[in-house]
Amino acid sequence: MTEFTTWDILRNLLLAARWTVVLSLVSFIGGGLIGLLILSSRISKRRAPRIFAKGYIELFQGTPLLMQLFLAFFGLGLFGVNVPAWLAAGVALILWSAAFLAEIWRGCVESIARGQWEASASLGMGRLQQMRHVILPQALRIAVPPTVGFSVQVVKGTALTSIIGFTELSKAGTIVTNATFQPFTVYGLVALIYFALCWPLSKSSQILERKLNVAHRGH
Repeated sequence: MTEFTTWDILRNLLLAARWTVVLSLVSFIGGGLIGLLILSSRISKRRAPRIFAKGYIELFQGTPLLMQLFLAFFGLGLFGVNVPAWLAAGVALILWSAAFLAEIWRGCVESIARGQWEASASLGMGRLQQMRHVILPQALRIAVPPTVGFSVQVVKGTALTSIIGFTELSKAGTIVTNATFQPFTVYGLVALIYFALCWPLSKSSQILERKLNVAHRGH
């Protein structure tokens, strides 16, 4: 029987952790781009886009991510379309992230004083110009800490993709455990790697929040 050293186990887990990082980045960036579109619909003056955006957010926030992964993976299979696990995982996480980011950013946009809208309107700015030059630059500062904080949820959310066969960190942990019969060592290292990925993000979110509060008090 082959003996596996702790280094062998760690090396295999770190190789899989790359896919966790890649999937997290794709989900976060893709979710951010779609989230901006949902945000613009959510705060639109027209009723139809607002209803669509509200429905989208409630659907994705109100259903488990696990169900969304299953639907992305098996749903198209019902129509004879073979969806690779990585594609289903990416699509599901992007759409899920977009719903949460849009709602986080909506709160930040709506926290900007109404007077800012009125002042920019009095200068003859259209709604798009108001958003671009006046509202978004201010909202962005407020949005950074909760956005960075949410990125931790995205990293942890990637663990669920192992259910549909995507080999990321937690899936690799199961495979390595089956090969080594050392579950405590393997899952202990998996937990440490997740901690190493998430802790800096959580810490930077707290630091940014503190800096923002100090800046606000300074004003």
